[in-house]
Amino acid sequence: MSNKISVGHVHMSGCTGCLVSFADNYGGLLTILDKYADLVYCLTLADVRHIPEMDVALVEGSVCLQDKIAVEEIKETRERAKIVVALGGCACYGNITRFSRGGQQNQPQHESYLPIGDLIDVDVYIPGCAPTPQMIRNVCVMAYLLLKGNDDQKKLAAEYLKPLMALPKAGTEACGCDIMTKVINQGLCMGCGSCAASCPTRAITMEYGKPNIDREQCIKCGACSSQCPRSWFSFDVVSQFEAITAAINGAME
Repeated sequence: MSNKISVGHVHMSGCTGCLVSFADNYGGLLTILDKYADLVYCLTLADVRHIPEMDVALVEGSVCLQDKIAVEEIKETRERAKIVVALGGCACYGNITRFSRGGQQNQPQHESYLPIGDLIDVDVYIPGCAPTPQMIRNVCVMAYLLLKGNDDQKKLAAEYLKPLMALPKAGTEACGCDIMTKVINQGLCMGCGSCAASCPTRAITMEYGKPNIDREQCIKCGACSSQCPRSWFSFDVVSQFEAITAAINGAME
């Protein structure tokens, strides 16, 4: 009997960049699919018409409210998946799709988009535009250990996932303004530049050792907020860093 977990990739309204990032794990992706996960649903990789029962659903993209099928599918995903993961800035926070006003030539009626957390309960966020391949890989490994590991592995996985599970509880909006109000204005910024390095639109520049936010360029992907070491801090992860790293490296061998 297989000890793998079942994983599905559910695509809503997005650019497919998160799936590309997932594929950029290259050999690591093959290791995950060979040892730990059965891909039971994916529009391009699995010949399945309807969303099946699964352990983990990776949801990419925001939900178009004018697309009745998309609304139905995101609700079905919540019903049929034990763990729902919002993959990327669009699924977590709406990202650039928040700025859509309709009028596209192929679907002019599609004009309103929401992050999936506004429609269903989400268990884990992996923010970023797109999230790094390593981040996606690490969450996949830890999800496996959480569901299939021994007691020590489950505890370790829970500690790793705890900050990412806290992000959905904080809401469905995150942007450069959060860095200003929650970090810089509170005197917590240490000038590391992680926020600027993670910004996909270069809306953040470092000036006099501190971030400067160009609000017109910010697409509200939440990448800067999630990458900033001072925006959220987990003693659970830091205190177990070596054990977590060893577990992930061991799993990928």
